Amino acid sequence: MTALPDYQNEQLSFEARARDLVARMTLEEKISQMQFEAPAIPRLGIPSYNWWSEALHGVARAGVATVFPQAIGLAATFDEPAVKKTADVTSTEGRAKYHEFQRKGDHGIYKGLTFWSPTINIDRDPRWGRGQETYGEDPYLSSRLGVAFIRGIQGDNPKYLKAAACAKHFAAHSGPESERHRFNAVVSQKDLWETYLPSFEAAVREAGVAGVMGAYNRLNGEPCCGSKTLLTDILRNEWGFKGYVTSDCWAIRDFNEQHGVTKNIEESSSLAVKSGCDLNCGCAFASLVKGFRSGLTSEREISRAVYRLMLVRMRLGMFDRPEHVPYASIPYTENDCEKHRAYSEKMARESIVLLRNRNKLLPLDRKKIRSIAVVGPNADSRAALYGNYCGTASEPITILEGIREAVCPGTRIYYAEGCHLYHNSMSSLSEMDDRLSEAVSAAEQSDVTVLCLGLDATLEGEEGDTSNDFASGDRKDLNLPGPQERLLEAVQATGTPVVVVLMSGSALAVGWADEHADAILEAWYPGGRGGRAVASLLFGEFSPAGRLPVTFYRSASDLPDIHDYAMENRTYRFFRGVPLYPFGYGLSYTDFCYSAPSISRPIVEAGTDVEVSSRVKNTGTRESDEVVQLYLKDMEASTRVPNFQLAGFRRIHLKPGETAEVKFTVTARQMALIDDEGCCILEPGRFRVYVGGSQPDQRSAELLGRKVPFVEFLVTGHPLPLRR
Repeated sequence: MTALPDYQNEQLSFEARARDLVARMTLEEKISQMQFEAPAIPRLGIPSYNWWSEALHGVARAGVATVFPQAIGLAATFDEPAVKKTADVTSTEGRAKYHEFQRKGDHGIYKGLTFWSPTINIDRDPRWGRGQETYGEDPYLSSRLGVAFIRGIQGDNPKYLKAAACAKHFAAHSGPESERHRFNAVVSQKDLWETYLPSFEAAVREAGVAGVMGAYNRLNGEPCCGSKTLLTDILRNEWGFKGYVTSDCWAIRDFNEQHGVTKNIEESSSLAVKSGCDLNCGCAFASLVKGFRSGLTSEREISRAVYRLMLVRMRLGMFDRPEHVPYASIPYTENDCEKHRAYSEKMARESIVLLRNRNKLLPLDRKKIRSIAVVGPNADSRAALYGNYCGTASEPITILEGIREAVCPGTRIYYAEGCHLYHNSMSSLSEMDDRLSEAVSAAEQSDVTVLCLGLDATLEGEEGDTSNDFASGDRKDLNLPGPQERLLEAVQATGTPVVVVLMSGSALAVGWADEHADAILEAWYPGGRGGRAVASLLFGEFSPAGRLPVTFYRSASDLPDIHDYAMENRTYRFFRGVPLYPFGYGLSYTDFCYSAPSISRPIVEAGTDVEVSSRVKNTGTRESDEVVQLYLKDMEASTRVPNFQLAGFRRIHLKPGETAEVKFTVTARQMALIDDEGCCILEPGRFRVYVGGSQPDQRSAELLGRKVPFVEFLVTGHPLPLRR
């Protein structure tokens, strides 16, 4: 009996098997495996594999799958366990689809198990079209939800990956989209380590992410996909990353064509491999054969990259018998099942943020409403459910459809589109505002108007994915498009109570609506059953508890230039102005009361953690979730530190009159600051801890009618250097 080659011997470690497999490949075979469309190597029993798959908020671009709220909506839940479960459901469906595709011999793009998700860049500027893909503007929130998502995708089996997550885009990538192929992000060491890198570090150190994708742009002069600083010094040497690195798609050719750091594609590909990039989304790595012959790269460097790639495929069970891989038995019936669709609706409910509720118009009493106007370009829009990087919902429910389901029999629903999403008329032959009178008539006939405004993927998104007047997916300002502004004013002028439902992936400057509308809620891109979730909130089937993961500014004029990557005057941590709606803000249908937080010790030695607890009581008449938020402030820092910084959060559920004690640990690392050289130092001094239902800024206090209680503690000793 012929002995199995080592790479087929399931008794050996994946590392030993991967090394053996790579050692049996020719140079040309190795290089072929370093491109996202990796061909089969029949003599070694290696099937073809396409590395490019997406799963940002459900399995994407591979047909029917459960569509969850867009990532920014998931962030608004402030719910780590729920985000992890969302990712777990996603990887379950990914496995079900993958094995079904394999049985059909379909190895095409978007049909693998290497999901290029999550996007854990910081949403530093609301004009950036891809901010919707992120978990918002705060490094701590992004880190916690990124870790939760990665763990959900990859599973908890000690041997096999359920699927392979990939954290992107490394690093300091957040617009402008139109210049991403040539842009140089100039970032101080302080901002880099204080804001841009923490979520990636957590993905590597805590979550054990299988992959990292480099960004298109340069960072301080180095192209990110060919940056020794990022890919070798930081990612592998400092953080201990063991997985694979992929370029963003066609980013390698940018080295010579856009960035001008190399002379030709051979130099570009060799620079990427030498710096630590293992996989090319694109076709540039085909030039590695010529680069090798020219002495630009070595076979050892090429073998190193292929080893990392084969190791991931081994960990996914692609070279083992299916009966030995626990995830291989997931049936296709798990895809888009009712249980998963119901969970997507739950996540949509958790994500919605109630921004205004004058005179407690909401929740609506469906028994008293005889007629309701559902108006606006997003009222019956399926596109506004999805955002970008999404699958196809089998049973999408728009807001109009959700309201139709929810109203009492006999209630009259008047529907009017009102205007185009951004054009001044519905057709080239129509006059300006050609649908405005219809919308006004609908409002005049109704007891209440639900006005559905906002954006969709045609107005914000990735470069190349949009077809609008805005620059390559980014927005020029934060305003609603002009036709929507005019629709809002006309409908409000009828005197009928107006509930504004915003659907978007980013912050909107809705100051006029804030002053005039009766109620406003942010529904994001809520997923396949988003319309039912919105209707459920309107009619009081649950109390809203979503919180803003981004700041809603009053105007784009409040912000620095989008090209400026300095964090000064950006996000709630450093913004000097007064926002329209602050990070962490959101209203409820009930009321909560917080005790003053207590701490384990008022004086601690530098390097010691502090335990913090607070009692929260539901003092209202409805059961509800509440997002308990802990913010930390260094009161005596020697350098610039955030105004406040989120250092803990917990989503809890309380019945009327119920009280819960919520406990947090403020770590020594969280107390430390990043100095101008990028070093992490814990300075002795006075610290303040706030625990409440919002951040402790003046605007939140004004909107909510209460201040956030706090307690102080003292750190003693000498300045203590800590690991970054």
